Amino acid sequence: MPAAPQRYVPSHIAGHAGTLTPRQREWVGRVAELGPAWSARAARYDRDASFPFENFDDLRRAGLLGLCVPQASGGLGADFLTYSMVGAEMGRWCGTTALCFNMHVCACLWSGAIADGLDMSPAQRADHERIRALHYARIVSQGQLFAQPFSEGGAAAAGSAPWSTVARKVEGGYLVSGRKIFVSLAGAADWYGVLCTLERPGREGRGTRQDALYLALPAKAPGVTVHGDWDPLGMRGTVSRNVSFQDVFVADEARLLPEGLYFQAASRFPHMFGTLAPAYMGIAQAAYDFTVQYLRGEIPGMPPARRRMYPTKQHAVAEMRVKLEATRALFLQNARDARLDPDADTRMRLYAAHYTVMENANDLCRLALRTCGGQSMLKTLPLERLYRDSRCGSLMLPWTAELCIDHLGRECLYEASEEDEALED
Repeated sequence: MPAAPQRYVPSHIAGHAGTLTPRQREWVGRVAELGPAWSARAARYDRDASFPFENFDDLRRAGLLGLCVPQASGGLGADFLTYSMVGAEMGRWCGTTALCFNMHVCACLWSGAIADGLDMSPAQRADHERIRALHYARIVSQGQLFAQPFSEGGAAAAGSAPWSTVARKVEGGYLVSGRKIFVSLAGAADWYGVLCTLERPGREGRGTRQDALYLALPAKAPGVTVHGDWDPLGMRGTVSRNVSFQDVFVADEARLLPEGLYFQAASRFPHMFGTLAPAYMGIAQAAYDFTVQYLRGEIPGMPPARRRMYPTKQHAVAEMRVKLEATRALFLQNARDARLDPDADTRMRLYAAHYTVMENANDLCRLALRTCGGQSMLKTLPLERLYRDSRCGSLMLPWTAELCIDHLGRECLYEASEEDEALED
């Protein structure tokens, strides 16, 4: 007699759960429990370009908004590697939620684990500890959300120019003016973690990248305006509209990092710009999972028609599995590498990993569409949404696919202090 049929059991997002610590398994497991409800809602968020408020209510109840808040401040104290796996599991179920969660987590990582390793004077350190405790209490005790306005439509988001958004020091705080575009969580966040340039008295122009300042602005503060339409190709539920700031006053306690520390963080901990990758690693896994379930006839609500017996389908899934495992291996190795002052090889591996995740996520979705065939294009199934969402990754600053290749190509061929010699006539 043939063996009784067994349903496909998707692999762990890290490949093998046995390599994880008990806390890592617990937190990834919490997301896996929430995931089916997220998956059921995802089509609605995508169709309406609406924010996944219900999913963030789930995260709030599960205690995961404080994932990367230090334990001393009441959070879970997750490090970069742990966040990466939790974020990838989120992306497996809802790419929009994972990407928005990344924006929230950045405020915690940058002011928390990353800041702990930076050079500060004792006075700066004490002031930072006092101020960040206020921000963390809003997350842990009040369940508030932080957004991460970054892009401005110029070279600043790519790291090659100072921010056009400026902060002017006034008595008791700062006045912030400027405009950010593609602001995920626009209108949904309680706080905007705004990167801006600190104006200094007596200096002409808007300053340098070293004058970058990282401030938390209340979403409902006078002078904060959300505007513009949001009808993109993918990641529609992020509701990444434009946000303008017109002489928005914030107190000194708005600092998420001490003055001048953001540039040090960006220079010494480049992995801080790789936090977008987990969402797309999760989408890559979801595309593979769907394809296997579809070919096995195990998609809920569809007739149990099996298509796995055809060699062309088997070969395609094998190709997908190879690409998925290669992507996961580089993704996890890069997450383990995250540290202050990485050496040149580690920096190059970071660019390679970020590029690989973003490009391979879309390529896996492409293979999935081709392998599953015409029905997979229908909006009643998730694959066409995964394909659209996955295409967005390589377009996102600060490291688009093109910029990753630019950075990597130069660093492969030049040492840090090297320049080309002048060509002789």
